[in-house]
Amino acid sequence: MEPEKTVPHLGKATTWNVNSLKVRLPQVLEWLSREKPDVACLQETKMPDAQFPHQAFRDIGYDAVWAGQPTYNGVAILSRSPIEIPQTSMDDHPDDHKRFLSARIGGVRVVNVYVPNGQDLDSPKFSYKLEWLERLARYLGSIRSGPDPVLLMGDFNIVPDDLDTWDPQGSKDQIFHSPPERKALAAIFGEGFSDLYRVLYPDRQEFSWWDYRMGNFHRNRGLRIDLILSTPTLTGACREVVIDRQARKHERPSDHVPVTVVFSA
Repeated sequence: MEPEKTVPHLGKATTWNVNSLKVRLPQVLEWLSREKPDVACLQETKMPDAQFPHQAFRDIGYDAVWAGQPTYNGVAILSRSPIEIPQTSMDDHPDDHKRFLSARIGGVRVVNVYVPNGQDLDSPKFSYKLEWLERLARYLGSIRSGPDPVLLMGDFNIVPDDLDTWDPQGSKDQIFHSPPERKALAAIFGEGFSDLYRVLYPDRQEFSWWDYRMGNFHRNRGLRIDLILSTPTLTGACREVVIDRQARKHERPSDHVPVTVVFSA
């Protein structure tokens, strides 16, 4: 692999599965206006392209690219700097499901993913999930040969390790926790990516998603499935990763909360 270029000051980058922009746009705008990340990757926007509220984001200082569909899926990248060379497919076989978006921002290739859920291990949707992850690993391998550092963010629907789940024994070999899913994630790490949260906090337990049911948020029965991964230049500049649990305390919140990485200059 070619050496990565020196990266300009990136500041802050956030990933957030918003679980419907139509429902939660005011919360998202308020959070962005307060926290001011330089880049934000959103998942599950759940709206067709024609309805995407690009002007609302422009009004608070963000350029945007997006790929959406009604009711399900949908991804967007917001940036306070110009967005270049957007890509809506990992390869020459675009998905009908809008789960992937990539763009170059400030000399960094930013990749936003909403990995398929998989439903359960016996479902055809699980096979689709593994195939999708294989395609993602191939895509990442192809762009790693370029000069730009890569920042990979999104809802992975995979629990990386037992420390990242509230019930490792009860969840063993279940969806999100299974060996095939973790093997697929390991293939991405094998392309030179690091999980920035674990780089900084090897022994800490925090979660980014909680089921709406059974008071799981208040009982802190959650999973860490919203991840920020990067290649070495950005990994070395990582200073903090914040999981904003307070965002779950809004009225009608998403079941996910924002996860933000802070880089040094």
